[in-house]
Amino acid sequence: MLFFDPNYLIFMIPAFILMALTSWYVRSSYSKWSQVPTSTRLTGAQAAQRLISASGLYGVQIQSIGGQLTDNYDPRTKVLNLSQGVADGASVAAVAIAAHELGHAMQDAQDYFPLRFRGALVPAVRIGSTLGWILILIGLWAQLMQLAWLGVFVFSAGAVFALATLPVELDASARAKRLLFDSGIIVGEQEQRGVNTVLNAAALTYVAALITAILQVLYFANMVRGRRR
Repeated sequence: MLFFDPNYLIFMIPAFILMALTSWYVRSSYSKWSQVPTSTRLTGAQAAQRLISASGLYGVQIQSIGGQLTDNYDPRTKVLNLSQGVADGASVAAVAIAAHELGHAMQDAQDYFPLRFRGALVPAVRIGSTLGWILILIGLWAQLMQLAWLGVFVFSAGAVFALATLPVELDASARAKRLLFDSGIIVGEQEQRGVNTVLNAAALTYVAALITAILQVLYFANMVRGRRR
């Protein structure tokens, strides 16, 4: 129903465009730098294993998973999940992404507060993403504006989560760059530029996600405010 609201399109079309552009930029950067081999000829998995040993993260395991750009670190199992292209690819993009995910493993090992805070928000986001708009619709239908505003507040948990994600991801990328450069896995100006490009492109997706989440909250707030009038 909400998707036929012209106001929804006014708020969200810029977000859709931004998400599409960032997605294209990430894939374009990954495609370009996945064709550029590192001087060390290490695959993403080999680079990750070397960095695990150098960082003393011996409890972290590496696992290959399906898909493209599905890489992640699971703090519950201490497993670094690398997509096949990253795990087996001996490219600048592969080692950059593997090192980024290892950055999360380092955050986990060091009890990095922003990572813990983001994890604590997950239950609220899962509830808020569903309950929020339900409360808004019920509040508007029953003319219970306080309930509708409560729904906006609950729904905004997603925007808070997106905001909390930014420092976590930026820090993981900063750690990745230091690890790769200090370990000698990445050498030369071209490889450094490639790592920076891949990781900066990935960071833009989190910025776009934050803007999208904020625009969604603003749309619902505008809808409730307009109905109150």
